[in-house]
Amino acid sequence: MPAPVPQQRAVSAAETSHGADLTLLVIENDPAGTFTVPELPAAAGTRVRIRTARNLTEAGRLLTDDVDCILLDLALPTGSEARSAPAEGADELAALKHVLRIAPRHAVLALTAEDDAELAAEAVRVGAQDYLFRGELDGRLLSRAISYAVERKRADVAQHQLTESRLRAQENARLERGLLPTPLLEGSDLRFAARYRPGRSRALLGGDFYDTVRTPDGTVHAMIGDVCGHGPDEAALGVELRIAWRALTLAGLCGDELLSTLQQVLEHERESEEIFATLCTVDIAPDGRRAGLCLAGHPAPLLARHGGAALLPYEDGGPALGLLPRNALPQALRAGDTPWPRRQVDLGGSWSLMMYTDGLIEGRVGPDCTQRLGQDGMVAMINRQLAQGLTGEDLLEAAVTQVRELNGGELTDDVAVLLLDRDQEHIRRQGLNANRGRSIPRPRPESAPPTASANPASAQRPPL
Repeated sequence: MPAPVPQQRAVSAAETSHGADLTLLVIENDPAGTFTVPELPAAAGTRVRIRTARNLTEAGRLLTDDVDCILLDLALPTGSEARSAPAEGADELAALKHVLRIAPRHAVLALTAEDDAELAAEAVRVGAQDYLFRGELDGRLLSRAISYAVERKRADVAQHQLTESRLRAQENARLERGLLPTPLLEGSDLRFAARYRPGRSRALLGGDFYDTVRTPDGTVHAMIGDVCGHGPDEAALGVELRIAWRALTLAGLCGDELLSTLQQVLEHERESEEIFATLCTVDIAPDGRRAGLCLAGHPAPLLARHGGAALLPYEDGGPALGLLPRNALPQALRAGDTPWPRRQVDLGGSWSLMMYTDGLIEGRVGPDCTQRLGQDGMVAMINRQLAQGLTGEDLLEAAVTQVRELNGGELTDDVAVLLLDRDQEHIRRQGLNANRGRSIPRPRPESAPPTASANPASAQRPPL
């Protein structure tokens, strides 16, 4: 005969005000009808609602999000065991393992007979929070076991989430080292700094990308770009474009020829013809005083000198990569047209060049304001920070932080900022020190045997 459904006792309003409500799902099939859930004591201070399931199928239907704890009879038959005697060597914890699979975030209490202490202990090792014996079950013990089991499960879940968070942070750090570029500037007088902040929550990378390399002729090439969109496909395409840019640059391509090749890479790698990418490239001459600038639908860089910061010219910029029709680019190249003309820029002796993506300028200027910061607002902000004496890493950190604060929280778009700067006075002092060290040889006694000449490499400047 079916087991009687236990009735929930009446609970006073005074009791419910002292503790949170809990829901207990009882899974048991007692043909004799001898098992009932004991009445919980009034002093428990917690209202417990009870549901009863006679098999695992019914339990699956009753297992909703508001269930806090499950009381499972380990003698409950599963599968074919419900229709016949259990086979020799059958898994006595099969029902428990099934419940743990379908209810991984719920507290589970195992119910067994007094002579099954070993089985009860094994149930805890498998994943139950605690076990109870049928003959010793009373209201006070059950109330305390439910409360302890729920708290232990919450602690276990919190610890598991903390461990996952730590592992994810470690993995993200390893991925970041592999996906974000390492600038190749050995032998250059220029200093490099960068900041990257993906717009998606918990994302490692967005669709923004950047890179900097120095070619054997002494030219420093820098690039920053932005793939439209914010998903993982856009992030992957950004990494592909960055790697392609580095390979093509080291192979000797520059300016319009380089951008034309990147356009072909984008067309072959993008998921949809609606995907495009903006790009800004700069090639700085070996003397550090001149640069070539190409823009493909991207915001113009910011050049800061002693007189303040201002945007570089951007009237001659070309379209974003991927917006030209497939046949338009070959036809333009055959006709001698340059979709992305290269503009010559005079940098001067000492300067700072900041390249950025539009996430830096599209944030709002106040939490309750719809006005965007824009390029003019960014220039004014950078000039204020330069007046405070900020440079390098400190300048980029202050810029990204202030843009976020003005926006009233995290920015929805990805942000990438790259800074290259040249200090002519610092370079001059380094040169004087190096020459002074070479011009004053160490004195040695005339009787001393001649020694090998100093290693020329020791007089070279260390890479920045």
